Formats: sequence, C-alpha cells, structure tokens
Amino acid sequence: MPGTSFVGRRHELTRARRLLTTTRLLTLTGPGGVGKTRLAARVAEGAVRRFPDGVRLVPLAAVRDGALVPHAVADALGIRDETGRAPLDAVVEQLRGRRLLLVLDNCEHLADACASLVASVLGATEGVRVLATSRHRLGLTEEQLLPVAPLATPSPGEGRPGAEFPALRLFADRAAAVVPGFAITDHNRAAVARLCHRLDGLPLAIELAAVRIHALGVEQLDERLGDRLGDRFRLLTCGSPAAPPRHQTLRSAVDWSHDLCTPAEQLAWAHLSVFTGSFDLGGAEAVCGDAFGSLRVAVLDAVVGLVEKSVLVREGCETDSGTGNGAGSGGGARYRMLGLLREYGLEKLEALGVAGDTRRRLCAHFVRVAEEHERSWFGPDQPGTLAGLRAEHDNLRAVLDFCLTTPGETPRGLRLIGSLWFYWIARGAWAELRHWWQRLLLRGGRRRPAPELTRAHWAAALIPLVRSRTNAVLLTGAPHPPTLAPHEIPDVRPLADVLRRQSGRGDDGDHDDERRLLAFHLLSRVELAATLTFHGRPERAVPLCVDALAVCETYGEQWVRSYVLGTLATARWALGEHEAAAESARHCLRLPYVSGEPHAVCGALEILAVVTAARGDTERAAVLRGAAHRIRRDLGHVPTAVDGPCGEAHRRGYELSAHEALAYALGDPRTAAGRAARPAPPVPDTGLTRRELEVAALIASGLTNRQIAERLVISRRTAEGHAERILAKLGFAARSQVAAWFSGLPR
Repeated sequence: MPGTSFVGRRHELTRARRLLTTTRLLTLTGPGGVGKTRLAARVAEGAVRRFPDGVRLVPLAAVRDGALVPHAVADALGIRDETGRAPLDAVVEQLRGRRLLLVLDNCEHLADACASLVASVLGATEGVRVLATSRHRLGLTEEQLLPVAPLATPSPGEGRPGAEFPALRLFADRAAAVVPGFAITDHNRAAVARLCHRLDGLPLAIELAAVRIHALGVEQLDERLGDRLGDRFRLLTCGSPAAPPRHQTLRSAVDWSHDLCTPAEQLAWAHLSVFTGSFDLGGAEAVCGDAFGSLRVAVLDAVVGLVEKSVLVREGCETDSGTGNGAGSGGGARYRMLGLLREYGLEKLEALGVAGDTRRRLCAHFVRVAEEHERSWFGPDQPGTLAGLRAEHDNLRAVLDFCLTTPGETPRGLRLIGSLWFYWIARGAWAELRHWWQRLLLRGGRRRPAPELTRAHWAAALIPLVRSRTNAVLLTGAPHPPTLAPHEIPDVRPLADVLRRQSGRGDDGDHDDERRLLAFHLLSRVELAATLTFHGRPERAVPLCVDALAVCETYGEQWVRSYVLGTLATARWALGEHEAAAESARHCLRLPYVSGEPHAVCGALEILAVVTAARGDTERAAVLRGAAHRIRRDLGHVPTAVDGPCGEAHRRGYELSAHEALAYALGDPRTAAGRAARPAPPVPDTGLTRRELEVAALIASGLTNRQIAERLVISRRTAEGHAERILAKLGFAARSQVAAWFSGLPR
C-alpha cells in the first residue's frame, strides 16, 4: 500500500465506511490515477476493528487471466489447499464462518471473473464483505457504487484560492517531500492553483508534477505544463474516441516526465515496462542488455535515474539471504513501475518495434533463473529461494502467459514450470501448477506428458501419498497389519535413471544434475518408508529415513528433511519408541525452514500430541492437537470437533498462532506456553489487534517482514500490511520507534 500521507477524501471516507455497514459489496469506481486504491486502503485500515478475522488485500493489476483470480485470492488468504478442489471452492471454504473484509484492487480488466468470485463468496458466507476498486461496475445486483472523483481545484478566475482545496494540499504535501520546507504562499498560490486545475485534480498527475519542483520553481513548472499540455489536451479531446480515459487526462503529464528523462533512461523505461511486478537489477540488465550492449553500468545508471525521476519506485532493501544470481534472491533492492507509467512504456516499446524481442529476453531470463534455482534447491538457502521467487510471482505468471500466447514459445513455458516444480509444490500452489501445465500441454498439442514436467508430476503425486499414509497411521492408532512380503518391497534405485531419461539427460550429466535429482532420490525413500510403516513394517522404514536424513544434513537441505523427520517420527511411534518419535518431531520443528511449511508443522504437532497422550498428559495433548487442527483447517481440511473434558484445552490450542504453537510444542518458557495453559488475557489498550501486537513484538526483536512472514506462516505481503497498519495506528515513521514503544509495554 502507498506509504505517503493521505490527503482529502473526508466525504468519500465517511460515506464508504457507512456503506460498508449496510452493503456486502462496495465498488469504488473512477478513472485511472484518481486514487481508488489509496482510498480503499484507507477505508480498509479504518475498518480493521470491525472484522475480527482481518482485512485481506488482493492486488489484481498484474493478473491478466480471469482464471487466475481465485488463485490470487487464495494467495492473499494464505491458502495452501492440496485437496484437489477447484481454487474457488477452497477460497469459499476458507471464508465460510469468518468475519473478514476482502479488498479486490483493480478489477476492471477481470470484471466477469471478479463478479463470479464475489457472487460465490457472498452466497456462501454471511460475515464476509467485499470492497472492490474498478473503472466500471462489476454488475452484481447487490453491488453498491461509490464514484471517486478528482480532487477539488479552484476555478481559473478565483482571485485568492485557498490552500484548503485538497488538490493544492496534495501538491504541497508531495512537493515538501522533495523540497523540505516547501509551502503554499501568497507568492506561489496562483501558480499552484493553475497547475492543479490544468491537471484536472487527478492525484497521480499532481504527484508526477510535484516531484519536479526540485528542478523547477512552481512558476516555471506551471509555465512548462501550460506550454506542453494545452494543445495535447485539445488533441486528445477531439481525436480518437478509442483513447483510454486515463490517457485523455494524464498522457501529457507522463509525456512531460518522459521528456525530462535522458535518452538512456527513456530506453530503459520502455524495456522495463515488460515487468508486471517488481524486479531487481539483474532482471533489468537481462531485458535491457541488447539495447545497452554490454555496458551493465549504463543499465544501473538508467535505473538510478528513473528512480530519481519517480518513474520507478524503489522497494525496501532488507538484509535477507539470497542466492545472488540476479533474480529471485531474497536480498537486494527491488524496483516497481506504476501501472500508468508501465502502460506508457509498453506503448513506447511497441513503437520501437522490439516488444517481442524484449519479452523473449524476459522469458529467457526467468527460464535461466528457474534452472539455476532448481540446481541449488537441494541446499541450505531454501527459505531465501522461496522468498525470492515469491517476489517474482507476478512476472512468472506474465512470462507463462506470453509462452501460451506466442507461437513457438510453448516449450520454453514447459521448461519454466518444470524447473520450478519445487516452488509450486513447496508453496502449496498445486492447483496453479496444474492450471499452467494443462494449458501449455493443450497449446502444444501434446497427447502424452511432457518430459519437462516429469519431476513436477512425480512430486505432485508422491508428497500427498506420504502425508496420507503417515496421517493414517496416527489417526488409526497403529499401523496396518503387515501385507508386504520382503520380496514385495519395491526397489527405488532405478528412479534416478527414469528421471534422467525423462528429463532428456544421459549418463553424462554433471554434478549439478546429480544434485538436482537428490531430492527425488530421498523423497522416494520417504515414500517407501511411509508405505512400509503403513503396512506394518516400521522397523524397515527407520533405516531408510536415517540414511536420507544423513544426506540432507550433509547438504544443509531442510525441505525434504522435514518430510524425512515426520516419517521417521511416525515409524518410531509405531515401534513404541515414543521418546525417539517425539525427539524427531521436535527436530523437525526446530528447522529454520519449517515455519514456512505448515504440513511439516502440522505433522510434527500430531506426533507430539499422540506421544503426550500416551504419557497420560491429556490436556497438553489436546492443546497440541488443537494447534494442529488449526493449521489443518488453513490447509483446506475440516478437522473433527473435540468436546468433553479436553474441549477447552483443544480450543486454546486452536487459537494459537503458528509461532505460538511452535513455541508451545518446543517448551519455550519465554513465549506462548502460558497462553496455551490458560485463557488468553485481554489485549492491552494499545489500539492494536492481538495479531498486530504479535507482529509488533517480532518487529521489536529485529525481524524483517520476510522473517515475520515465515515465522507466522503468512505471506510477505500480509506481514507488510500488518507492519504498515502498526506504524499508521501508532503514528510512527520507523520500525525502531515500534521497538522502543513495545519495550515500554507492561508485561
């Protein structure tokens, strides 16, 4: 959400908040650049306390396929549904029974898909309300519209326009951000008023103009805009009716920003417009490479210039770990282009005649990044790899869409999703993985599975099998009677040969290829161990897991290790080795990666619950089971209700956050053990929700937004939203202020 101050809109804010109490679907409508997104964010921020289950923002500007709208909503809700249901069904089930505000931002290009999703959600829930932004209505009968008009400006003939006009206040606020001390005075008041009137009071146009006063005085700025814009406004008004509405009011301001750029910056602007999401410097160098030759420093200079001219927005540079391969790494600065400026850049790119070539370079870049990440996936930096790829998710979708719609690019799309099998599966986004591979196969006219997808198909089938068999052993209380004779136990050694052949590699594969297949070698052992345990031979399963665990520890790998430890814990429990089973489960929970893998957390909690129950501590077992059931519900499963003497303990566990559940399971006295042992105390009178207090505590401990997201098992965007609301509610500008404030709270 925008980090600058909010100016004006008091009437719209009041009306929107009132309408949200009487209607379940409110759509903010208006032209591009009028401030719909910013207004929606402000409305949502003020409504947080009315929705116990929170506010979820779903940005749709980068989504181009209506079929992906349910996926985008699922991402925003943190859904990791692997039950095989349609994404829309998973979303509806997740929202059933909740009191939540869902904000759908930029719906206009996906109006039908958004309307269908909203109709399904509203029809299946009672406590969910939807706030949408769009250039036109969604068309549902229950929809209430709130038009968002440009900011009020003084008329040209007004003698002494007052600074109370919102457009003038916005200009003054944004100008003061680049020229400290700037204010509207008797000397510049008329020029500011003329300038805002020329720009029709549109906030984006005013902001684009305001940032230029570091180079031009207000009078000169007004003169330049008058010279540049007057004829063009008339031309657009009298010209092609096909011109988009926002271009009839904003094109001149953007033209002027473009003219202030150097030729190199203009060239970079055009090429960088192919990114639909944020990007890093490595990505910029990849798409601008041919245009700038081999001069990487020229690309850097152009990017810096575009940031200084407010064409690019630089996003935070948190000290997250990363692979440093130029894209998809968790660390380093990232850049984003506003949607209006991006569309303008795309027009310039088309005019240059190199749009197709630039998109192909973008596609080649992400295929290269995906293959590099796959080679390094079996190693110690899996959390950083996933975080980096999540940051590229909008770009990955755009590249896949390009591969679907461009002749000859289907094989490259298959390579991309085939190499990123681990990303889709580790994120729990199996439905989206299937969405892409089915469309790519259909586009390519294939009748058989593509070799590029062998690994993805195999992992997508194997991992649910492992989970179902370990869960079955725990739920039934004992392994099934032995049904496999020793000679019937399958040999998994040929697996690597099959995968190598299907992946198009012969016996001459290099070390990276062998390492790439290690995950499959070990997952095959995990599957075999789970099968053996399920069929009553846990003593045969333990050595398979121990061997696999040794390989994982040698490479510093954590994702496969979480499955190994969960299966090992189940096998040891089936053997009656309860303490060893509990230690394996606790080992799993201590993995740095595991906070981002809810299946592993859930399985380990289930193991600890049954072991604890076997020891006779039924209350603690019920708390652990409740915590596991909460995670299982968030994964799309419906847990069994628990009543009777253990019902209250189960409820306390169910209310624990993922961070608190981990701390309770590991017996950390500094964290949430007390909360699980007794009813929760009231939230301190701080103005923050309980979840926001939890995030504030993690901010105070020095965690970045990415680390907070991993600790709480939420998306990074959600963590950023919590942090921004905390700063806004407390009136702070820096995280250090939050830390100082939190340290002074009574314990």
